[in-house]
Amino acid sequence: MRGGLVLDQEASLAALAARLSPHRGSVAVVVTAPDVLVDGFCLSRCGLHASATSAAGSAPTARGAGAAPATRGRGRFAYVWVGNSAEQCPGECAWPFHQPTYGPQAPPLVAPNADVGMDGVVINLATLLAGAVTNPYGGGYFQGPSEAPLEAVTACTGAFGKGAYPGYPGQLPVDAATGASYNAVGVAGRRFLLPAMWDPKTSQCSTLV
Repeated sequence: MRGGLVLDQEASLAALAARLSPHRGSVAVVVTAPDVLVDGFCLSRCGLHASATSAAGSAPTARGAGAAPATRGRGRFAYVWVGNSAEQCPGECAWPFHQPTYGPQAPPLVAPNADVGMDGVVINLATLLAGAVTNPYGGGYFQGPSEAPLEAVTACTGAFGKGAYPGYPGQLPVDAATGASYNAVGVAGRRFLLPAMWDPKTSQCSTLV
């Protein structure tokens, strides 16, 4: 979504997600452009996943991942919102492709698609999709209190390769031509950096490389 708008996290985002005509078992995704302001963006989060219920003719009612599960019904759906932080807070939401706002000040990595904002979106989208799939309505898989759950990927924040620790993303392949760091190769050879995910079998964060 583009256009210098100001959105609140609940009603506006749930309404936008509802316009994608989601159905049960699907996850609606909303990505906002760098010039769209969302309440709470950068201050407390880089995106969110939540669920909403929308009866015919009524506005959707949003529920965060930590909220009590909503009543099941035809209009219930999960959604994800991620913001492009290129202009607002790349040091918070596009690390490790931008110098971090706080903490260790190691040099940033080169973004694999030469777009710090969108390569950051890919990381946050992967994080939130994993949470939406494993804990869509607040009663799924997570650690800690339901009000502030550690989910499949947020339990491994900042880890992308082996040997990662706070301020260091881990050992990663580097493109010889561009110097960009990545750990996943997609359609048409496009390269991306994806976060580690918690492995319940080993009780450790599992990385792609």
